[in-house]
Order: sequence, then structure tokens, then C-alpha cells
Amino acid sequence: MADGLAWDDLVPELEGPGVGIRRMDAGGLAMCLIRLDAGLRTDPLFAGLPDDRCQSAHWGYIVSGTMRVHGADGARDYVAGEMYYWEPGHNLEAVTAAEYVEISPSKDYDVLMAHCKRVMSG
Repeated sequence: MADGLAWDDLVPELEGPGVGIRRMDAGGLAMCLIRLDAGLRTDPLFAGLPDDRCQSAHWGYIVSGTMRVHGADGARDYVAGEMYYWEPGHNLEAVTAAEYVEISPSKDYDVLMAHCKRVMSG
């Protein structure tokens, strides 16, 4: 495995209006670089999942921008320079254009991405 991987070194996982996800898997983990345009919300993408929310846990680091995470007990903003853990049962909102590194269990992320691709394809 190479180190120092950049955006162009990773396989596109999901590309669409306002969203770009690049991914590499190792050790049962999906390691992603994610770019979202300001204003993007995941509510439409996650509709149809249990409680219409992401059911995967994520650990990560906000490289740039501000992300708002909507959970059952409210919303919280994460800004550039912060690490995070987002438990299952959330939706996301890019308050500003954002880029972040995210690590998730591959099997859970596969289910999430398959659902998002179905929704995006109409």
C-alpha cells in the first residue's frame, strides 16, 4: 500500500451534484476523502434508510469548511481542524464547502453507498 495518497490517487466512489467521494479500503475499513458543496444536505440521499438517516458510524477529520450533523438529539457543527465520531442515525449538512477525511466500517459503508447510488440514479 502506498502512503501519501491524494484525491486523484483514489477511486471515485460517488460523484454527483455537490458531492464527491473518493475511497480506498484496507483492513475492513473504508477510508474516504469527501468534498461537499456549501448547502448540500444528505436528507434526500438517505431517505428510505431506517429513520431516513445514515446507519453507519464514521470517524474523521474536517480538513476545511464546516459540517453540521443532525442527529436524533439535535445538531452540532464541526469545523476545520476538528476530529469527529458520528454515530449511526445522522444526516449531514455542508454549512460551507467542506472537505474531510472519513473512516467507516466497509460493510456498513457499502450498504450506504449502494443506497445513495440508487437514489441518485432515479
